[in-house]
Amino acid sequence: MTEPTQGAHLAQLNVATLLHPFDDPRIAPFVEMLDPVNSAADGAPGFVWRLVEEGEGDATGLRPAGEDVIVNLSVWETQEALWDFAYRSGHLEVMRRRREWFERHAEAHLVLWWVPAGHLPTVGEALERLSDLRAHGPSPRAFTFASSYTAAEAAQYLLAAVPSAHP
Repeated sequence: MTEPTQGAHLAQLNVATLLHPFDDPRIAPFVEMLDPVNSAADGAPGFVWRLVEEGEGDATGLRPAGEDVIVNLSVWETQEALWDFAYRSGHLEVMRRRREWFERHAEAHLVLWWVPAGHLPTVGEALERLSDLRAHGPSPRAFTFASSYTAAEAAQYLLAAVPSAHP
């Protein structure tokens, strides 16, 4: 079990490139699943926060990674909490059907990283972590479920990577 380091939470970003415009009837089954899946996330054990567009119930209207790319950004208490939601809830049905709505990704589309408890990552921060994973592969700074790091490993890595302010 991945226990969080005192005061650390797990952030995740995933991106998906739409096969059709968001208002296309072929995307409608996905759109219909959004509210129930987001409600399930909000009530899931270990859920902390998810990005939503101001005045909306989700972030699908935000397009920081391109007009045809939707983003999902959230924070969880532990990696297990996120895993359980992603693979042991109604969210799994969305994942099973993703090829109906989204292009196959040639590069990483999901990134995980540890943040201090209380920190809400920005979309820019999240996209930078995804870029880091794509450019350099998994590290304690940006990883995946298949190549994960603990919060303690990430903290040690980040402390080691920060240059000393003193000569």
